[in-house]
Amino acid sequence: MAHARPAYRPGPLQRIGHVRDLTMLLSRTGLLFGGAPQRVLQQLGLLRMWGTTLAGSVVSGAARSPGRPAVIDEQGVLTFAELDDRTTRLAVGLPLDGPRPRVGVLCRNHRGMVETLVACSKRGVEVVLLNTGFGGGQLRNVLTELRMDLVVADAEFAPLLAASPQALRRVVVWADRPGDPAGSGRTIEQIVHASPAPALRPPQINSRTIVLSSGTTGRPKGARRPPRPGLWPLASMTSRIPLRSRQTMIIEAPLFHTWGYAALQMAWGLRAPVVLRRRFDAEGTLRAIAGHRDVTVFAVPVMLQRIMDLPEHVLRRYDTSSLRIVALSGAALPGDLATRFMDAFGDVLYNVYGSTEASWVSIATPRDLRADPRTAGRPPRNTRLVILDDQNRPAGRSTIGRIFAANELLFEGYTGGEPTEVRDGLLSTGDLGHIDHRGLLFVDGRADGMVVSGGENVVPRDVEDAILKVPGVHEVAVVGVPDDEWGQRLAAFVVPRPGVDLDPEAVRSYVHAQVARYAVPRDVHFLAELPRNATGKVVHRWLTATPSTATAGGTAAAGGAARAGGAAAAGDAAGDVAAGGAAAGGAAARTATADGAAAYSGAPGAFSHPSADGARAAAVPEPSGSGRRWDVEDHRNDEGRWSEPGALSLEGRVSWPSVWPPPVPEPAPLAAPYVTEPAEERPQGPQAAAQ
Repeated sequence: MAHARPAYRPGPLQRIGHVRDLTMLLSRTGLLFGGAPQRVLQQLGLLRMWGTTLAGSVVSGAARSPGRPAVIDEQGVLTFAELDDRTTRLAVGLPLDGPRPRVGVLCRNHRGMVETLVACSKRGVEVVLLNTGFGGGQLRNVLTELRMDLVVADAEFAPLLAASPQALRRVVVWADRPGDPAGSGRTIEQIVHASPAPALRPPQINSRTIVLSSGTTGRPKGARRPPRPGLWPLASMTSRIPLRSRQTMIIEAPLFHTWGYAALQMAWGLRAPVVLRRRFDAEGTLRAIAGHRDVTVFAVPVMLQRIMDLPEHVLRRYDTSSLRIVALSGAALPGDLATRFMDAFGDVLYNVYGSTEASWVSIATPRDLRADPRTAGRPPRNTRLVILDDQNRPAGRSTIGRIFAANELLFEGYTGGEPTEVRDGLLSTGDLGHIDHRGLLFVDGRADGMVVSGGENVVPRDVEDAILKVPGVHEVAVVGVPDDEWGQRLAAFVVPRPGVDLDPEAVRSYVHAQVARYAVPRDVHFLAELPRNATGKVVHRWLTATPSTATAGGTAAAGGAARAGGAAAAGDAAGDVAAGGAAAGGAAARTATADGAAAYSGAPGAFSHPSADGARAAAVPEPSGSGRRWDVEDHRNDEGRWSEPGALSLEGRVSWPSVWPPPVPEPAPLAAPYVTEPAEERPQGPQAAAQ
């Protein structure tokens, strides 16, 4: 049933539960309290007219609480009334034609992005949320597949857009400031000031949102979200997370990500103000918490890791007693991070397990995480969860199987028509997991990430948790690599703590006492940081770039030398790779192919990709010599840059440092005309070998 459509089919008892949950939602969250009765009635009337879209939340919120803050960012405060007025003007002034226009949004977390989303919702426009961590190749692929009529982008992404053919982004509106020196393309502010604000009626066709999958295992896929989610999803979430309308919602998760976008929907559904910042900064998050009352933070797990990595005196500097909820999603919680965070900040942590396609599946409360910090919790109200074995039969307790789920907000399908696996209306998440005797769900990894070594099934996460207990280990990722004798073997990529010198054999010996013999990694590599995408997920395919064992000293077995600040010449068969000063991270050796492109072997160190001087993508031969070619993407959240063809300087790092994304220089002036065709492209970073 790969092509069946997932569906949540509540029975009579579930429908009665819906009414109960909605009543509890309205009463316990404070939605019915505050404001004159006539304003409450006006709000409900507008919400019924516009639906539970972003436009409906803003229009009804402006009617109920016009002076209440809706958005707080670096530029100041926008009330619901101001946001309603500005988004109406923007909706009227957007340069769009045709019955079903499509708009791509390439912005960081700030008012320009949310104004665009609301304006498109008022206009009935289909929106594509573009990942700000995309490289030139990935962005070009998405633009080619989805064919957008308009792109709204931050000016810092002008070079990235310039690398795509003109036909793929015919019209660009800049979200913050002009993105090219010629001044072509209007800004949101210019459109708002030049447009009237008529009384709008709801569009005949509801605006749909397309969220792109993270692409950690392949090309990103567009997932269509339901246009009118209703109040039931909010009721389901609040059945496990005590969100309240009086709280201030700090959204650190990227808004282009499913979790960040859902946080915006929930916050405005509760008429709560949202605090947005363009770039995540661990100390800045603590500062923001200390500056508001009754705070809820929406984040991804790696952000918590960066907060816990701050020095003790920095953690003590800020009064975080106003922190009520920290809601996480997007990746698994590593090791004992949940316990350490709650010990420091109180039992305020909630971990949501879900996906772009399934929205949510389960939620772990502080009580669940105290019982076991690895758990994904239990399903909230009106959510079905089943673990199926290889014969599609329900698996027993504590038996690993495939996770299937259904709720009120399952996606409507992929834009490219890719099949999905559905069983009895339940959607496969693509993950393996089990439910223990307490009814708690545990996610054991991706279904395609299970390692089979010598006929034995190994769950990489179990090995990762064992390695994290090794003194001096900061982070780790474990993957399977091909092995001629065993089929697959385990390879561990370890990030040591600063100043710690680890030995591969010592790591293996320690792990051997924790796991089965066949689960001990045969390869141990030491890196400066794990490669992550823009949402903080570890990109395993970058790690498996034909690695050779490396030590913390930075040497590589492939004959190259890793050094800080160096550059590699394409004609030098044993050239040097500049690792950006990652002396404690891994190393990479570089060889040259016949056409001058670079191929990499050796454990990846701290790599980066070109950004400030124009986005590039490359098609390079496979290092093994098979002749197969890939599209290799760069990433704008790094500060490396191309020098001359055949010479590569790696100055930044593919990672998530404590300040994320790292600041990028001002865009270099673009040659007129603004739209240019990309020149011959060459590979960069570990992706050249990982694709």
